[in-house]
Amino acid sequence: MESDLQLALELAAIADEITMARYLAQDLVITTKPDSTPVTDADKATERALRDHLANVRSEDGLVGEEFGIQNKEAARYWVMDPIDGTKNFMRGVPTWATLIGLVERQDDGSEKVIVGIVSAPALNRRWYASNGNGAFTTLNQGAPRKILVSKVSELANASISYSDFQGWGDRLIKFQNLISTCTRSRGLGDFWSHMLVAEGAVDIAAEPSLALWDMAALDVIVREAGGTFSNLTGEVGPFGGSGISTNTLLHSTVMAALN
Repeated sequence: MESDLQLALELAAIADEITMARYLAQDLVITTKPDSTPVTDADKATERALRDHLANVRSEDGLVGEEFGIQNKEAARYWVMDPIDGTKNFMRGVPTWATLIGLVERQDDGSEKVIVGIVSAPALNRRWYASNGNGAFTTLNQGAPRKILVSKVSELANASISYSDFQGWGDRLIKFQNLISTCTRSRGLGDFWSHMLVAEGAVDIAAEPSLALWDMAALDVIVREAGGTFSNLTGEVGPFGGSGISTNTLLHSTVMAALN
């Protein structure tokens, strides 16, 4: 596990060097993918570099990436990467974006579990990481790692909730808005950062109604190792359910009841 985490940190360093070199660049190349979402030359260059590094040091592992798809996902272990989570922020010069890297391992019962995760947000000078059974940590300005834990807030009336926006909620939108109104504080921080703030104990609930595996794999293990719960909207734990809800665990059943 230690070598897996060390490799994830190496991958994050590779990503940071590429993304920061292109952040705020005047010649940033932006195109539109078939799903109508934007992608930049930085997204593509970062994922290519991560894939190339893994091909050299872990050729037996599979890969799932946002930009270049699936490679050998049937392997016993596979890496999941989002080269830039928050591409629209990256494009506009908003510093809330990150590279997400997770390692999924198949268990003896056939299930899959994220065993290593790293979220690297170089424009914020922040990084979060975790490995299964070893806790979750964050660093600021490349300083000493600090162990993080979720909050102990147990009532919605005292809770802080973060989300991206009101798109994608469908017939749950009214329920979600009611949940927000019940909490004492709400902020639209969005993307990876909402979930990392839950892991740090600064926020108690983070919610996004529509996410891909590469948006969630790294978040899942970090939130879990910080003592929280990561699930989809119906309460299925893990990053495989198409949506992401992070809580401090104490509030999870209450949040699930509110949304369902």
